[in-house]
Amino acid sequence: MRILIINGPNLNLLGTREPDLYGTRGFDAYLVELRAAFPGYAIDLFQSNVEGEMIDALQAAERERDGVVMNAAGFTHTSVAIRDTIAWMKVPVVEVHISNIHAREEFRERSITGAKCAGVITGFGLEGYRLAVEYLLRRSA
Repeated sequence: MRILIINGPNLNLLGTREPDLYGTRGFDAYLVELRAAFPGYAIDLFQSNVEGEMIDALQAAERERDGVVMNAAGFTHTSVAIRDTIAWMKVPVVEVHISNIHAREEFRERSITGAKCAGVITGFGLEGYRLAVEYLLRRSA
């Protein structure tokens, strides 16, 4: 199974950005642990602060991957273009949010991308990524 994690804007700052909300661990260190937890599976990371690059990664994942774990960050609440790409895809996409978007500012409570995903995991910190990978592996079994 080949899984792509797509992280959106500012997630490259994990570990230093608002540690009270997002914790103090960087994603690169977490990715090492995630890969170790699922030996034999290809788990790759794509991070971009650019909406169009994320759309390109989703379109490529449709051809090259068996599943996608996506944290679109701020684009979750604004990007009709990312939503439309997910709606087109046959490969399952699981949306993940490190913080609980329903306990945040009102504008963050609504995910326009999540409605087109297989599911949404929110508020479990980085652990949400592991839960999403487990779901994708079980779904393909």
